[in-house]
Amino acid sequence: MNTLQQDIDSLARFLVDHPRLVVLTGAGISEASGIPTYRDQHGAWQHSNPIQQQAFLRDVLARRRYWARSRYGWPVIRDASPNPAHHALAQLEARGHIELLITQNVDRLHQRAGSRNVLDLHGRIDRVHCLTCGAKHCRDSVQELLDSDNEWPHIAEPGARPDGDMELADCLPHQLVLPICPLCGGDLKPDVVFFGGTVPTARVNNCLAALDRAHGLLVIGSSLMVFSGFRFCRHASRRGLPVAIVNPGITRADALAQLKLSSLAAPLLTGALGRLGGGLNPAASAPCNPS
Repeated sequence: MNTLQQDIDSLARFLVDHPRLVVLTGAGISEASGIPTYRDQHGAWQHSNPIQQQAFLRDVLARRRYWARSRYGWPVIRDASPNPAHHALAQLEARGHIELLITQNVDRLHQRAGSRNVLDLHGRIDRVHCLTCGAKHCRDSVQELLDSDNEWPHIAEPGARPDGDMELADCLPHQLVLPICPLCGGDLKPDVVFFGGTVPTARVNNCLAALDRAHGLLVIGSSLMVFSGFRFCRHASRRGLPVAIVNPGITRADALAQLKLSSLAAPLLTGALGRLGGGLNPAASAPCNPS
């Protein structure tokens, strides 16, 4: 029996023994959808430094740099489609196996795959909000503003990160006309928690409460190197809940895991779903809703 088949058997047994789970997903689950991950299999950062929350809020040049990079990176996120791992989790939820799906991703691929009980821990990149009046707008409307107010050189193969950012020469942002709120003229910010920001307390408490109701925690595609996700592994461990991790590389919580599986998420989850009986039934994608 090869490693994938062994991992499928192990995950299927974990699902049977712990039928009501909190699931925590990271960038790795969306890699098969064409969205790169932040870190390599050793947990090392693969990109230049990301935009920091306070820099975006305080520094107009940082905002220009972000929006210039995001103009090229956003279509990669927008046009990505859910992969079989997303669909498998939607099916597990439909069968009552998932108490709550917490995702560290901002790509909304879980919702587009049909999952309903999803908590976007770090927010959602398909929506922006005004820093002055608080109004929310679809990200595509910002793309229209960026394109109408600025000239953009062609880049053959833009490489986005999971947050829709990308590498770009510094000569462009200084000339950028920033997008502003069409209602009040205020500055716009993606509806996400940037690095250095704080996840709202109520959002974290909802996750902890779900863990207290669950039979275990299943982590998929996250190195857990940042505390916002690692805290849930620590909470589960303190509560005596089993932790299973699906990730091809090392994670910060490996020592807390009762089960660590290195197979890729898509074939592993699809195979485990098949062991439980039944296959995938992909759901139709939903358009952006800024509310």
